[in-house]
Amino acid sequence: MDTLLKGRVALVTGGASGLGRATALALAEAGAHVAIGDIDAAGSEETLGRVTSAGGSGEVVALDVTDDGSRRAVVAQLFDQHGDAFDVLVNVAGIDRPGYITDIDLDDYRRVMAVNCEGPIFLTSEFTKRVQHLPEGRTADVVHVVSLSAITSGSGAIAYNGSKAGFLNATKCIQRELREKAIRMDDGSERPFPCRVQSVIPAAMDTPMMEQWGIPGHLMMPPAAVADAIRTLVTLHPTAFIPEMQIVPRLEPNFPR
Repeated sequence: MDTLLKGRVALVTGGASGLGRATALALAEAGAHVAIGDIDAAGSEETLGRVTSAGGSGEVVALDVTDDGSRRAVVAQLFDQHGDAFDVLVNVAGIDRPGYITDIDLDDYRRVMAVNCEGPIFLTSEFTKRVQHLPEGRTADVVHVVSLSAITSGSGAIAYNGSKAGFLNATKCIQRELREKAIRMDDGSERPFPCRVQSVIPAAMDTPMMEQWGIPGHLMMPPAAVADAIRTLVTLHPTAFIPEMQIVPRLEPNFPR
């Protein structure tokens, strides 16, 4: 355990498995109290067990990122419980539903868009409304997990690629807005908006979501590799900012897409 994030509370969406679980473990190892947000209660409890077994601190929060009421309730709950210490949000939750243009399912498409794009955008909106009141000298952190699929084209993944491309461009808009938005002080001076939004753009990781594509595990990154990068982003000096961090495996996978 170290103390880079000691005293900070982080909400990690999709924390029940895969990259979400690895991120919760990485942030807890750095001293953060992690709120594990997911619709998978059993998986979330397993993640929490791993966090506490490693000496970390955490809690489980029931979160459906596609439901506005759930998003608002979880953000309000964490601010009520932890106050300004809740200043880290990592939007990891994501799903994939294969489908070609000749047979794509409308419900699957809408579900992928809701989880991968709409959910994290509006969760970030709710979070930034709260942290804009952080005292001078404090900087909140949001990390968006996008995907290399946002900037590449593949077959059979229209919903996933489209959702991640939209999420990437929305993230760029959010970054620009917050960097342009100054907070006016009582003395008339201005300071930067007290929140930075950074993104990681990973290639394929060895997670349950990728099992449907049949890529050999040795050609994918372990989730811990990307989780380490996320931890780096939220522990950067407050004056630093990395808009996009691409992360790819050292071996080139032969994607079936």
